[in-house]
Amino acid sequence: MRGALVRCRRLVRALGLRWKISVLLAVGCSLVAVAIGLLIHEARTRQIGDAARASATAQLISVRKLYELTGRLDFDKGGDGDGRIDSPNLPHPLRAAALAGERSTYLDLSGPEPAVWAARPIGGEHVLSVRQSLADERAELADLDAQLVAYGALIVALAATGGALLASRLSRELRTAAETARRISAGELDARIGPPGLPGSRDEVAELSSAVDTMAASLQQRLEAEQRFTADVAHELRTPLTGLHTAAELLPAGRPTELVRDRVSALRTLTEDLLEVARLDANREEPQLEAHRLGPLVESVTRRSGVPALVVGAAEEAYVRTDVRRLERILTNLLANARRHGGGPVTVTVSGTTVTVRDRGPGFPERVLREGPQRFLTGAAERGQGTGLGLTIALGQAQVIGARVTLANGEPSGAVAAVMLPAA
Repeated sequence: MRGALVRCRRLVRALGLRWKISVLLAVGCSLVAVAIGLLIHEARTRQIGDAARASATAQLISVRKLYELTGRLDFDKGGDGDGRIDSPNLPHPLRAAALAGERSTYLDLSGPEPAVWAARPIGGEHVLSVRQSLADERAELADLDAQLVAYGALIVALAATGGALLASRLSRELRTAAETARRISAGELDARIGPPGLPGSRDEVAELSSAVDTMAASLQQRLEAEQRFTADVAHELRTPLTGLHTAAELLPAGRPTELVRDRVSALRTLTEDLLEVARLDANREEPQLEAHRLGPLVESVTRRSGVPALVVGAAEEAYVRTDVRRLERILTNLLANARRHGGGPVTVTVSGTTVTVRDRGPGFPERVLREGPQRFLTGAAERGQGTGLGLTIALGQAQVIGARVTLANGEPSGAVAAVMLPAA
């Protein structure tokens, strides 16, 4: 029994909202139909019983009067409505009540021969009784039960159908809201649910849709303001940093000059990265896609990156359709990330239309693997210092050229970044 209940709970949990509502309405209507059917059945049974007892009592009075006037019974041949003295078929409770001096009745609708009995004492030690058959009444009651079952099943079917239609509409609106929320979380900030259902309806789903749309609009405004601020700051920093870089080049050689030039170069790199992130956020990047042989292209990019890495599969014959400048930006950032945060040796593997960059360091932090790279967050102290923009830009540029970047940790150690490119 307990196992059946557990299986029922699991089945209910596995059902969708539409089916849960339909089943709930069907079960509720079934309970109501059963309760009403039982009440009607009991009321009709009581009505039939009362009428039968009254008829048997009246028949008993008539038989008694006839017997007292004539000393005989006209119903000595038996049959329905017959009068008998000390009938051998008289129910025992009724006989006992009559011998105790009571006039009473006995109703039996469940036996093979439904009937009602009425009896009273006569002559001191004898019992006068009459019996009336209730076969027609029981057939009428059975017909009533069949009609109740048929109408109840029809009502339950209609309720389940109506519940399914209502639940389908509700489920469709909720799925639309969930899909819109997923689109917003994926970066489609202008996605909106819109007014659900009938025009002017203000139910709970409409309130939910309005709340999600309001939240999306507010989020879009804040993110756009943040993107504009980032782009404006990076753009405004460009001019003074250019002048600062020129001035640093004019300084006399020495250790202080090297430190100044190094910091100025880092500031310029950060500014360019911020501008690139701002362009990616604004979807202003337009790729120049062409067919290229992937192996030699990856070997050339790795060599220009300045990161010592072993290239495997440079002789691959696979061609990809990509933007060379953006692919170089992606691979350079991944190689720089492997050199800065990982451990050598760094390996670049070309297999088909996939390029894999792997180091032998501590690997990506779990937060990066779970939530993806976040700007200005490197994820773990053991992976060194940085702005966290390298992986963000790599993933953004991959989206522009139609590629896909996956991050994972290798065995026994090391970070693995795979770039899957569209074939030419």
